[in-house]
Amino acid sequence: MADLLVEQPREITISKTFPTKPKLKPKAKTPSKTPESKYWSSFKSHQISNLISSIPSIDFSPISPHQFAAANSASLTLFSSQTLSPSSNISFSDVVTSCSFRCDGSLIAASDLSGLIRVFDVKTRTPLRRLKSHTRPVRFVKYPLLDKLHLVSGGDDSVVKYWDVAGESVVSDLYGHRDYARCGDCSPINGEIFVTGSYDHTVKLWDVRVDSKESVIEVNHGKPVEDVIFLPSGGMVATAGGNSLKIWDLIGGGKMVYSMESHNKTVTSICVGKVGKESGEEALQYRILSVALDGYMKVFDYAKMKVTHSMRFPAPLMSIGFSPDCMTRVIGSSNGIIFAGRRKGKEDVGESKSGNFWALGSVEEPQRRALRPTYFRYFHRSQGEKPNEGDHLIMRPKKVKLSEHDKLLKKFRHKEALVSVLSGKNPENVVAVMEEMVARRKLLKCVVNLDEEELGLLLGFLHKHSTMPRHSGLLMGLTKKVLEMRADDIRASDALKSHIRNLKRSVEEEIRIQHSLQEIQGIISPLLRIAGRR
Repeated sequence: MADLLVEQPREITISKTFPTKPKLKPKAKTPSKTPESKYWSSFKSHQISNLISSIPSIDFSPISPHQFAAANSASLTLFSSQTLSPSSNISFSDVVTSCSFRCDGSLIAASDLSGLIRVFDVKTRTPLRRLKSHTRPVRFVKYPLLDKLHLVSGGDDSVVKYWDVAGESVVSDLYGHRDYARCGDCSPINGEIFVTGSYDHTVKLWDVRVDSKESVIEVNHGKPVEDVIFLPSGGMVATAGGNSLKIWDLIGGGKMVYSMESHNKTVTSICVGKVGKESGEEALQYRILSVALDGYMKVFDYAKMKVTHSMRFPAPLMSIGFSPDCMTRVIGSSNGIIFAGRRKGKEDVGESKSGNFWALGSVEEPQRRALRPTYFRYFHRSQGEKPNEGDHLIMRPKKVKLSEHDKLLKKFRHKEALVSVLSGKNPENVVAVMEEMVARRKLLKCVVNLDEEELGLLLGFLHKHSTMPRHSGLLMGLTKKVLEMRADDIRASDALKSHIRNLKRSVEEEIRIQHSLQEIQGIISPLLRIAGRR
């Protein structure tokens, strides 16, 4: 055992080190945005918070300058899409539930919980028509895109009505829903075709030219339908209900094309938005915008069947609208706040210069001025460059922080290093320091120079850890040397005698355990040999 304390010409590692592995690509400080995410983020946020209650319906005028109307409580408020400020207000006798502009933007129709539908002149706010036939609250009213004389409505009486606005009369009562008719939309290619959604989970396509007054196509969404819209082609519709948004092919007989379930709560409203300019090839890039009670707005590219952008708002969302000129986005919430977004005019100039930007093709980078030594950026050039895939990176090694005993060992202050590591609580470090001092032939010299208190630290450590199998080889030999070299000091101190008594008890206990294990081994070994023969 004493041979372990003899100087050995071997290299001892004091502590473990973990080399830094080079990375091919460093992580960016901020995640890179796609061109489409940059487009939707370019809508500068603006809150309109002077409304009274929830905003269940928002609609944009199809005629420039595309003012929008928001239904809130017992009023219908018209806003300017340029300044996002209210321009006029129309009062009702009951809570307004829905609104819709006529295709020329000169009239607006609105419904309320009393079952009444009223038509107003947008400029003068003069009430022109009162349409009363529903027996329960009216939940949606819609002007056809290609018809100035009729509108469609539906409500809690489960009846869908096709109105002659000029005569204030119902042209057709359409029965078929078994629960509240909550939403509807008119075809962009035919003013006599429209679609409605109900809480009975069904979506029905109607054609008023059919004599039987029955739905032409019926699909089952699987959850109560909150909103339904025609897609610009006229051959597909999108439905929202539960936490899912589904797309249906009407030309294919009502076949479901795709189901998106990225929201966590009920989807309350959807609309179609365009990415890019008002005309040209870029205008063909359509997206479905959806809002839900989870406070998220999602942008869905139904050509690629994926969500391309997501935004979080601090309130449950009830309605959404997008201006035809792609400049304004408006979202109504349940607490009476409108989250409006307006793009700056200079961005349109940037879009026209960038060519086919929103076709999501290659984007030409803006030209930068040549750097000169008089520029501050000249001295910081290339520091922000990102490596390519095949580049070999040379990483700067991280500075290793040394512990106190390692610093003392580097200065060859061996006794202080031993006392410092004994004051800690890590036996692995203590044994590593002792092994290093054995290699330097300084351990026994340090033991001789320890004072009474420091010797007590050493004996306490030996008492706790000398019987551990992985350290016993070194520590038992060191214990023997300490007893031989410091016997006089131990006899003169009661505290050191107490450490020796504790050390003796632990050694006796370890010997007793080893004897018991040998007896058990003697019993088990014959049984194992017999079992091996079988």
